[in-house]
Amino acid sequence: MSEKTVTLKTAAMSEKTVTLKTVEGTLFQVKPSIAKDLKTVQSFIDDSNVDPALDYLNNHHRFRGSAIGESNEEVARYDADFAKSMTHEELKALALATNYLNVNDLLEFLKQTVANVIENKSVEFVRKFFGIENDFTPEEEKKIRSQNE
Repeated sequence: MSEKTVTLKTAAMSEKTVTLKTVEGTLFQVKPSIAKDLKTVQSFIDDSNVDPALDYLNNHHRFRGSAIGESNEEVARYDADFAKSMTHEELKALALATNYLNVNDLLEFLKQTVANVIENKSVEFVRKFFGIENDFTPEEEKKIRSQNE
């Protein structure tokens, strides 16, 4: 069975239909209520983390399509500002949404951003950042820390 990818045209939502497009290019017009019954489509419609991803992609598309061409410094400045504008929770949620949407360039950027955030941080910070519960006893943790010094 071939894999199907669904693309939503949000403009179609205002016309009382949603256009679903498969990777092969087949278009389906459905009512929003039907689209919402399709759980993957519903999660895309409900996912507030998609908006920042689309903003990022639109700006990078503009950078690439600019007749003058944006300098690498301008793109890097945009990327830095984009990353700084998000809380840690927003950053993690956007990375998950980007992974789900298979947006590789943005996902690579977000993975590097997360790596920069946790670089040289304490184990406690990393656990808190990712919501990891410490399941070591104090004795076990002390032993592991002494082995890794």
